[in-house]
Amino acid sequence: MTTSDNTSDAPAEPTGVAAQDWAKASADPQYRAAVVDLLGALAYGELAAFERLAEDAKLAPTLADKAELAKMASAEFHHFERLRDRLTEIGEEPTHAMEPFVAALDGFHKQTAPSDWLEGLVKAYVGDSIASDFYREVAARLDADSRELVLAVLDDTGHAGFAVEKVRAAIDADPRVGGRLALWARRLMGEALSQSQRVVADRDALSTMLVGGVADGFDLAEVGRMFSRITEAHTKRMAALGLAA
Repeated sequence: MTTSDNTSDAPAEPTGVAAQDWAKASADPQYRAAVVDLLGALAYGELAAFERLAEDAKLAPTLADKAELAKMASAEFHHFERLRDRLTEIGEEPTHAMEPFVAALDGFHKQTAPSDWLEGLVKAYVGDSIASDFYREVAARLDADSRELVLAVLDDTGHAGFAVEKVRAAIDADPRVGGRLALWARRLMGEALSQSQRVVADRDALSTMLVGGVADGFDLAEVGRMFSRITEAHTKRMAALGLAA
């Protein structure tokens, strides 16, 4: 990777809440509530991802593939444990923090249940990545301690490269597979964006933070740019899979 000599290209130094630590930022009760909601949503998302990967492993065509998915499921559970422990550390009951997001996330997974191994891989790579992109955008507005944790649990567990390899190989073997998976990925895009919006809309503290009422939130123009960035990243992932966006 190359770097630019132009110092104006360097990331801007954090300001406002993003420059504070948790101890200082959490003095604002509305900000604290928003972060607890965010950690609760992420914790249940990681727990659900663990369950789903364990289920997907049953569809794996080879023992090696089954073992690889089991390893990824283990990584997702470790992410859940970190979020659960953080909630406990700041005096919140993890189950209580996760509960408001169970219906929305379970509904998303029910509506997008894969019918086979390849659809499961595409869902984990495309659908989960859209949600991760959204949470990364939000993380940029968080205090330093919360931001570090959120970005750490959003790290790729190895599923990206694994999914790309397996899906591209399947398309090479039978090009007709590509059309079916492209339609599936477009459906996932719509459902994942809707699910992210529902999670925020249902929680006053989160929605207020996002639109600028708490911390350094997004204005409406920035919300539009955020979703443009998420859509652009989705298009690049589709290309990596060898699918048309």
